[in-house]
Amino acid sequence: MSLTENKQINNIETDLLRPITKHRGLKLWVLLLVLVLICAGYFYFVQLTEGLGVTAMRDYVSWGIYISNFVFFVAASLIGMLISAVLGLLKMKWITPITRIAEIIALGFVLVAGLVIISDMGRPDRFPYLFLFGRVQSPIIWDVTVIITYSIISLLLYILPLVPDAALCYQKLDKAPQWQRALYKGLSFRWVGNKEQYRILFKSIRTLFVLVVPVALAIHTVTSWLFASTLRVGWDSTIFGPYFVSGAFVAGCAAVIIAMNFFRCNYKLKSYITELHFNKMGQLMVLVSLIYLYFNINEFLVPGYKGTTLGNIHLHTLFSGSYSILFWLTQGVGLVIPIILLLFRKMRKPMPITIISIVMIIGAWLKRYLIIIPTLLHPHFPIQNVPNNFMSYFPTIHEVFITAGAFAITLIIITILSKIFPIIPVWELKHQAKEEDTTM
Repeated sequence: MSLTENKQINNIETDLLRPITKHRGLKLWVLLLVLVLICAGYFYFVQLTEGLGVTAMRDYVSWGIYISNFVFFVAASLIGMLISAVLGLLKMKWITPITRIAEIIALGFVLVAGLVIISDMGRPDRFPYLFLFGRVQSPIIWDVTVIITYSIISLLLYILPLVPDAALCYQKLDKAPQWQRALYKGLSFRWVGNKEQYRILFKSIRTLFVLVVPVALAIHTVTSWLFASTLRVGWDSTIFGPYFVSGAFVAGCAAVIIAMNFFRCNYKLKSYITELHFNKMGQLMVLVSLIYLYFNINEFLVPGYKGTTLGNIHLHTLFSGSYSILFWLTQGVGLVIPIILLLFRKMRKPMPITIISIVMIIGAWLKRYLIIIPTLLHPHFPIQNVPNNFMSYFPTIHEVFITAGAFAITLIIITILSKIFPIIPVWELKHQAKEEDTTM
């Protein structure tokens, strides 16, 4: 190993391990998340003791903001598969510094997705009945099965590439707390870095890449089937599977770009997460957004052409009715305008693309809201002889805080993982540095 190469590797180790030992602003951030979580816990306790009547959900809108959250969380979790598996199998080297960011986001969102479902249950004590008495004919059983499977594979996909870095942390971070060093030692699995261990590691990671692709596609396809298997106007569609998957990639890409800029600035990693990575992610965002836009057009063009009575009522509500402002903001500001802006390279710089991604991820959540609420307000039979609050839906303070709690748990998971382990794979960057040195 040359002197220059050795110095470069030492710099990589120093730069990427520094955020683990520096905790500026961490306590205040965690305290804020914990306070949000405490408030959410209080409102969930009220909901648990008094029933779902404290929410705005009624006989007609029986799925509200909680199911919107569930679909959104499942969507954002697919980004781990897209970045690590798909682009990894294509051997895109530029993704190396952001793979672990994508995996952390995927892991955080998929783990909380299950909790979001439980928050929608009036009797969460009956959740085990899904496993004890569930029927294979039920799409809900399929959904639970693929979520658990995807969670396990995502966890393995996060832990396996972490093994060499865990060994490095155990070796270098001798001043870390004892519990943290014990964690590093346990996750290192006696790693010494010989050729045989690298061979096993590469083979295992590649196997997981192959496995996670169909499972990740299944998780959001099955979620879409929960809607499309009904005859309800607005959901009765054969495109919901690919439509949900393409929308998931948009939400996931936006989440990764926001996280990239945060870690780049706060962890001082501008030499590793460069403008090149934002430019590439912007191009990827345009690609998945165009596919998603196609399915959005398809979603409304076909029922508009058919012109059925109930279909026309639903489209009128979205296009010019009570949900029209929210609909056009979601489609225009949340999707079409960002696509146009990201076609220009200047908009794919770190700050502009981060702002665009924030707008797009808000639009992605609102889109899930629009998929669920207006559709439920248009049943096959007229709404009559019921109180006025049955005829509309707007989330109560209980639903808002419980939703905020779900996001707080996700951010806590991401925060903890990013502070205990290197946010960028150290060993992969070192491996790339060696390859570049040998080719020069």
